Amino acid sequence: MRALADALAGGPVVLDGGLSTELESRGCDVSSALWSARLLRDDPGAIVAAHAAFAAAGAQVATTASYQATVEGFAAAGVDAAEARRLIASSVALAREGQGEGWVAGSVGPYGAMLADGSEYAGDYVADVGVAELRAFHRPRMELLAEAGADVLACETVPAAAEAEALIAEADALGVPFWLSLTTVVDGVGLARTRRGELAADVFAMAAGSRYAIAVGVNCTEPAAVLPAVHAAATTDLPVVVYPNSGERWEAVDRRWAGPAARPADDVPAWLAAGARLIGGCCRVRPAQIAAIAAALHDARSGK
Repeated sequence: MRALADALAGGPVVLDGGLSTELESRGCDVSSALWSARLLRDDPGAIVAAHAAFAAAGAQVATTASYQATVEGFAAAGVDAAEARRLIASSVALAREGQGEGWVAGSVGPYGAMLADGSEYAGDYVADVGVAELRAFHRPRMELLAEAGADVLACETVPAAAEAEALIAEADALGVPFWLSLTTVVDGVGLARTRRGELAADVFAMAAGSRYAIAVGVNCTEPAAVLPAVHAAATTDLPVVVYPNSGERWEAVDRRWAGPAARPADDVPAWLAAGARLIGGCCRVRPAQIAAIAAALHDARSGK
């Protein structure tokens, strides 16, 4: 199978949706601090089934159930380091089994995801956790996912430039392809910024300086706020990755989603026109919405 980077050079590719959302919809309990990573230990078959549902809907890339899977997080749940490493690596095989013929992206969630307090939507922890510490935190999981055979590392929901710097440095040290996806907001003059407040364009440019970066973009941002980030990412001349959430709002204290849901597929033509090439969904985006995105991409290819 050709590399994902080569496929993106040839045209749009469909990414999957919210894995934890799909697992929860199937009756799985994802309420613990481990979120969907708990099922790597307790119900791996459910993870395979969720990946398969997205593949059946048209997803060509499966993102592993490792967003919240870290040695530290498993240790807090009573899992020893050796077993934690095995579970993280197993996420690649489970994604491969469910996806079938497509690509597997090893999910590398931010430091804030391990804290399980919603802090990835602010990034304030980078004031106390520096680049060196962030590199050390991310290194074991990135190594495990790469060694397990992930086609690409999905460095995602990144809220701050310092964490992006750490992830890029570790990907470069490993020599593995990666994409960098920020979670962003739009400022008063319409520019995309990280949740920490830095210009997204500056962070994307930093990633573009790596020869291992295959895409830059945005995820876990409401669809209505995505386009400024797509424009900023497109200035790098790299393919742009876009996978917003449903538009609902995560209430970290109550651990629930609130507010109305959007229809991400409606925005696909505008994202394509702005440079998006790897398109899917994040939290609360289920296979039906991925099927709609896949259909929208098909229509765009055929000129409808």
